[in-house]
Amino acid sequence: MSDYDVRMIILSTDDLEESIRFYTESLGLTLKFRDGDHFAALDGGSVTLALATKVDHPIHGQVVVGVKTADVDAAARAIEEAGGGIVKAPYDDAHERRAVVYDTQGNGLVFYSPLQR
Repeated sequence: MSDYDVRMIILSTDDLEESIRFYTESLGLTLKFRDGDHFAALDGGSVTLALATKVDHPIHGQVVVGVKTADVDAAARAIEEAGGGIVKAPYDDAHERRAVVYDTQGNGLVFYSPLQR
């Protein structure tokens, strides 16, 4: 079993309201969470489909994969050692530890782990 769990696909949007409407009406996805007019999480079954504006998107304009892991720092190091790159080194935000990275082909990944409170 891998230490990595792909949990989220993050899409860019410049109009969160329109994007929510599109995915809820066209695919019937259910809105799970919304943070103002800059982030929304939709129930995509086994993964969450996230919609994010420039305010919250890790690499706006790209599709980014969210990967839950117990050790964000080690995951970021592994990517860098394998020839990928770091967009934003591991850091703590309000709810989780994150690192924004890219693979050797320029695809974006966000490693995250909930903070222990």
